[in-house]
Amino acid sequence: MEILVLGAGMVGSAMALDMATKHNVTSADLNSKSLEKITDKNNLIQIQQLDVTSKVDLIKALQPFDLIISAVPGFLGYETLKTIIESGKNVVDISFFPEDGLQLNDLARKRGVTAIIDCGVAPGMDNLILGYHDSQMKVTDFECLVGGLPKVKKWPFCYKAPFSPVDVIEEYTRPARYVENSNLIIKPALTDCEYVEIENLGTLESFNSDGLRSIIQTMKHIPNMKEKTLRYPGHVEYIKVLKESGFFDKNPVDVNGMKVSALDFTSQVLFKEWELEDGELEMTVMRVKVTGVNSFGTKEEVTYNLYDEFDIESGISSMSRTTGYTATAAANMLLDGLFQEDGVFPPELVGRREVCFNYIMKYLNDRGVVYRKESVLK
Repeated sequence: MEILVLGAGMVGSAMALDMATKHNVTSADLNSKSLEKITDKNNLIQIQQLDVTSKVDLIKALQPFDLIISAVPGFLGYETLKTIIESGKNVVDISFFPEDGLQLNDLARKRGVTAIIDCGVAPGMDNLILGYHDSQMKVTDFECLVGGLPKVKKWPFCYKAPFSPVDVIEEYTRPARYVENSNLIIKPALTDCEYVEIENLGTLESFNSDGLRSIIQTMKHIPNMKEKTLRYPGHVEYIKVLKESGFFDKNPVDVNGMKVSALDFTSQVLFKEWELEDGELEMTVMRVKVTGVNSFGTKEEVTYNLYDEFDIESGISSMSRTTGYTATAAANMLLDGLFQEDGVFPPELVGRREVCFNYIMKYLNDRGVVYRKESVLK
């Protein structure tokens, strides 16, 4: 099969390399240096310099391919996805765009396209797990705690990002939504900060972020649902200082006759501060907890724990693996014909099918991304 991966960053390159083990892959990006890094690792991967904001160029680039994987930055994600669907191409998308991807459902059905969106680690795997267990039991509570962290804590932020700082800052500025007693609650991001004990790591801090996304619509029958981001203790306070001081403002200000937004300036500064160096050790931590009444009428709490580290052998970061391989699992699942419905599908709707859930879990397990499942009867 002919596969096009849009975006050649750390996650996009990991997906291109993984898909190239079975398919003919082309990696497209505006950044030529990122493309060169991919060919250094696998010279069989074709590369194409492409500006996805040029709709004409994007439509032309999409034509030869059987499946598209979109890993563009979030602010480009929605329009890129829309163009892919309009072009009649099946797609797996991991861009963390703020728009509602389900609004493209009618367009996808009209074009005969299958689009799986939000298909990373979170959003992504937590949705898949919830969808599966929602088909097996009457779910009353869902909680996801997730974070990507460096092994070495460097003051002041104790954080490194495997993707664009703009997308990380989006987590800190976009209002967080969660569901409590069947009521939608909206709070600022970074609120309800609390300490959490995590196996292998000890104490981390969690805070509200807008990670529920599509499940607010697709899982309205579940009365309690929450997603929180994990960081090392102290991180939130420093981010709040930046946020409250205006460093994340998008409106341009005049600086010696030049119009510059505080957000653009901050992103440039933080890119250097948060950029993962080649070979730098980091990890992904996630705990997904689903509680409800099982088919025997017994209250059950099912927990999935993920602790994944930088893979020294391949040189691929943990966040790239846990995010990217979820998407490539879904891509191969589509190519193998296990899911063939037209429309836009977040992972919770895919996970309701046991064969799809098992396929993705096995795919990840085969690549060393292991979710440990525990079940407790209440």
